[in-house]
Amino acid sequence: MELTRKSVSLLLASASSLVFAHHASAQVSGSVDASQASEDALVADEIIVTGTRQSARTVFDSLAPVDVLSSGAVDSTMSEDLQDSLAQLIPSYKVERNPMADGNVFVRSATLRGLGRNQTLVLVNGKRRHRSALLGAGTDLATIPSYAIKRVEVLRDGASAQYGSDAIAGVINIILDDQPGTSAYAQFSEYYEGDGSNYQLGAQTGWALGDAGSLVLTGEWYDADMTSRSRQRPDAIALQEANPDLDVPNPVQNWGQPTREAFRLAFNTEYTFNRFVEGYAFGTYNQGQGVSDFNWRNPNSGVFNTTPIFPGWDLASLYPTGFSPQFGQHDTDSAYAGGFRGELMDGLFSWDISAANGRNVISYFMYNSINASLGPDSPTEFEMGDLIQNESNINADIVYLADFGLTEDVSFAFGVERREEIYEISAGDPASYAIGPGAADGLPTGSNGFRGFEPRQAGEFSQESYAAYVDIEAPLTQAWTVGLAGRYEDYSEFGDTLNGKLSTRYEITPELALRATASTGFRAPTPGQLFSESTSQGLDTQTLEVFTNGRFSPQGPVAEIIAQRPDVELKPLTPEESTNYTLGLAYRNAAGFTSSIDVYQVEIEDRLGSSGGFVLTDAERQALAAAGVPGGGTFSSVSFFQNTDGARVQGVDIVASYVMDFARGDLTLSGAYNYNKRESDSSSADEDRRYERGLPQHTANATATYAQGPFEVFGRV
Repeated sequence: MELTRKSVSLLLASASSLVFAHHASAQVSGSVDASQASEDALVADEIIVTGTRQSARTVFDSLAPVDVLSSGAVDSTMSEDLQDSLAQLIPSYKVERNPMADGNVFVRSATLRGLGRNQTLVLVNGKRRHRSALLGAGTDLATIPSYAIKRVEVLRDGASAQYGSDAIAGVINIILDDQPGTSAYAQFSEYYEGDGSNYQLGAQTGWALGDAGSLVLTGEWYDADMTSRSRQRPDAIALQEANPDLDVPNPVQNWGQPTREAFRLAFNTEYTFNRFVEGYAFGTYNQGQGVSDFNWRNPNSGVFNTTPIFPGWDLASLYPTGFSPQFGQHDTDSAYAGGFRGELMDGLFSWDISAANGRNVISYFMYNSINASLGPDSPTEFEMGDLIQNESNINADIVYLADFGLTEDVSFAFGVERREEIYEISAGDPASYAIGPGAADGLPTGSNGFRGFEPRQAGEFSQESYAAYVDIEAPLTQAWTVGLAGRYEDYSEFGDTLNGKLSTRYEITPELALRATASTGFRAPTPGQLFSESTSQGLDTQTLEVFTNGRFSPQGPVAEIIAQRPDVELKPLTPEESTNYTLGLAYRNAAGFTSSIDVYQVEIEDRLGSSGGFVLTDAERQALAAAGVPGGGTFSSVSFFQNTDGARVQGVDIVASYVMDFARGDLTLSGAYNYNKRESDSSSADEDRRYERGLPQHTANATATYAQGPFEVFGRV
């Protein structure tokens, strides 16, 4: 085994890292010299496969903006997962960290160009990857081992006409390593001394299968401790002062990132049977666990009320200093794809037939909690049930290069796709949702902090779709290329949709090119959004009482009760629709300087989101209870997935890189900048402010890398 490129980090960030063995770009020998570092930096001439069906399109030749990130660039971020790596490298890609946010604390939201977290399509080796089982979260990139990556291609442009649903903001295509060789790394980092310690190990080995193919296996493990930005709550200070004999924890709850541990695997193989047919297969597997604090329950709050229903029982005897429910999840993620591809007619005709399946399972658990309505019969640990997302795809893609007497062949690509998506909810322990005897005296029901999924909520919900597309690229002159794409999809639950894209590129000089695109896009509502229901709890910071909210299907008894209000109309879900425009310039020269600037605008109609909470009246609570909705009489508010308002996003992306000889090695200077302005059409001023100010408008990074032989030093801000 060879330990590849050693690195010294000068990262000016909140985490410091020490890398003992660094994974270099894909290479046969496992070693890297300065010339390889230069090649990694000169991405303008690198062949890409995202946003085009052409087999020889480069970044500079692309009709739309594409970023290419080498494995060395991804590794240099020294982040705990791929989400954070992309956030460091691409200014328009942002990742949220939300303490005490139920499942969102583990499956973190990410946005590209300020659009929604599920408005970016993720591919692995060009094949659609499944989304997370957490509703609305999109694909969880943290389940893919970063050490398995050869490169990442990021198409910063709408592409629903080429790839289908979700590709409103763009496409992230993760290309897995396919080269023989062996390497490993170890890494330690922390935010401050003793805060957020992170340990990582990874190894990769690959074999050549004769002269016909390869097999690469990768394993990665990480263990992250919690971060803490907590200080003692005022009511906890008051409790300690009033009860000096008690030992109130300080702080009573943690405000920060959760503890996380995960083990990730990946494989990638391909084998050429003859000059006409090649087989391939790849997959990833992730198993992890995390735990996060919930808000502290003050022993003076309502959950501690006593009742004659349970004579002699007092919750304060179990939790004399109050309690902070510990909320956790087990997650298992697997994805496998395989197929056959080949060429005929000396490469003029190429084909690819594939099948893929992805599955994400999230199992929630909780300890240090209580179902107060059960009194002394309540456990303190609960299994709240499972969320399961399962997706299957079958694709057939064909590309034909036709000679029309132009400067180059015209590329005709067409294909068909069948997708099936199944969303499943399994019920939790009975105690996690039980309505015990104490409910008659006002004690909260269900596991405190997060109510378990009930049998009524459990079920399997599915949707299937069929699609056909055409994608044409024609070089009308030596300098001018035009692309035209169209895609038709038919969904079982809401009907069909048709989307198109027009792209053009004009080479002003061999060093400077103008490019532009205009497209329409869509995002289909998922089975989980169409049919599933859930509940959550929060803490009223004024009364210190716990409240319960519910999120329900837009079709059902709860929706029927709320729809009786004169000013409320709840409608069946339909797809989001978008219009995307991009205009940009790309530049490169022989001296090693490359740059691009792209301005963009995305308009979205009928955004899928929450309706906002409907605060319930006493009469509505009684109606919910009479309709048999478990716990309906205790809900504070309810909400529904709905097509809500529209939005507009405008911005600018600037990327530049320069490579020069320096001190017997190579010095690479690179920088990127994103300006992003978001506007909402919501009728709510608060919603407008949250949307428009929820992300920074200006984001930039700059990196300097010096490489000489096996040694590399870099700094990034």
